[in-house]
Amino acid sequence: MHDAVIVGAGFGGMGAAIELKRLGFGDLLVLEREDDLGGTWHVNRYPGLAVDIPSPTYSYSFEPNPHWSRLFAPGEELKRYAAHVAEKYGLRPSMRFGVAVTGARWRDDHWEVAAGEETFRARYLVTATGFLSMPRKPDIAGIDTFRGEVLHTAAWRPTDLRGKRVAVIGTGATAVQLIPELAREASALTVYQRTPIWVSPKPDHPIPPPVRKLFARLPFAQRAVRWLGSAVLELMMISGVVHYRQLRVANRLAEWWCRAHLHRQVRDPELRRELTPDYSFGCKRPTFSNDYFRTFTRPHVRLETSSVTGIDATGVTTANGRTEIDVLVLATGFDLWDVNFPAFPVIGRDGRDLGAWWRQNRFQAYEGVTVPGFPNHLSLNSPYSYSGLSYFTTIECQMTHMRRLFTAMRARGATVFEVTERANDEFLERMRAKVTGNSVFSLGRCATAHSYYFNQHGEATLLRPTSTFGARRAARSFPLEDYDLSGQTGRQALQRNVRHQLPQMRSNS
Repeated sequence: MHDAVIVGAGFGGMGAAIELKRLGFGDLLVLEREDDLGGTWHVNRYPGLAVDIPSPTYSYSFEPNPHWSRLFAPGEELKRYAAHVAEKYGLRPSMRFGVAVTGARWRDDHWEVAAGEETFRARYLVTATGFLSMPRKPDIAGIDTFRGEVLHTAAWRPTDLRGKRVAVIGTGATAVQLIPELAREASALTVYQRTPIWVSPKPDHPIPPPVRKLFARLPFAQRAVRWLGSAVLELMMISGVVHYRQLRVANRLAEWWCRAHLHRQVRDPELRRELTPDYSFGCKRPTFSNDYFRTFTRPHVRLETSSVTGIDATGVTTANGRTEIDVLVLATGFDLWDVNFPAFPVIGRDGRDLGAWWRQNRFQAYEGVTVPGFPNHLSLNSPYSYSGLSYFTTIECQMTHMRRLFTAMRARGATVFEVTERANDEFLERMRAKVTGNSVFSLGRCATAHSYYFNQHGEATLLRPTSTFGARRAARSFPLEDYDLSGQTGRQALQRNVRHQLPQMRSNS
């Protein structure tokens, strides 16, 4: 039996594996359905792919990368960084690729994880399947009848678009990166927009080689840059979104900044109107770009804002008419709430089905990590888990939570943990009160945002409505009595099961 099975070899799963190894767990199994590690940075390969926040903030704080070529690094550099982390921390030997997990079930004192014809047994189960891992295909009449090439941004294939008529459905953060690149090749580009997006200028620039050498020789210099970038992102997130009721003026300033950027790049007032969101800043994830708006001023690019009513063998139809196309590009994002929470059936104690329980009792997870009724389960991609604008803030908060929890278990000779119903209920009420009382999600104009922040019940349960400082503090100091900790025979079980792990724990402390 493995110490732990981790599902997902993206940055979240790798972070969990690093923390468990630090805690002394040596028998880890990381299962990944794709053919290599990296998560979204392995799957996504569309033109223009880049991180959408400053690169120094989008990395593990304990493993800074001095080699970013730009402030907003391209996707292939994130993939290389993931490979570097896996090699440095010895994670690859624990990984198995091309293994799609189909279900997990709690059995008395361990988890059984099914993947095809195989079943794996582990003391602990960690699900790190990613928020953006299930591509969404739009429900449009006739889409399967289109005879030309169909590309989804999450399953991109190299394609020669020169001289071709291209249609893009979707204008989210991915499309903002992709559309300018498509416009450079296509002879005609039609963009079908359901919801405009708030876009601000992108302070992107190459990082000169001397600066990279400085970062490599003096890591604290890069940490200072990381701190500055994190502070700016925190200001945007906290002032404009989480504390909307108290700092509404900050939200208005963010809107003004984005409108001014649009006005500088688009002179046509009607086109500006069509590209301007009618919802509050922060209801939907905003993004950065220096060429997205300008692309729509090119003579061969057309913005279509009426709804798509159908697709046939050679074209797309809206209320404004029909457009002949050669290539259909789906920048329609991911399905979070219907099929990704959880990404496969998870059955806990007394047969509790996690997906059904979430849908019947609200989406919830204590500190964004654990769920009552699911012993020894760490759910990393959970409701109220995403903290700040950098995913690495979330990852490291969860690593800290794991460290505190497993250290307490070791001290008490416990082998099983489960968050109490009381603690979970109290946490849920605190989060709901903050969302409804302070945030833009409840007090702003969000009805037309069509944002993945909201679940199918209309509740904004993805983001944690606190500061990242508050999230880190909670991870370091949550009450240990919020968990029921148990073991077979107290310290005797500890000595029998984890004696071999103690020297490594001391070396990592």
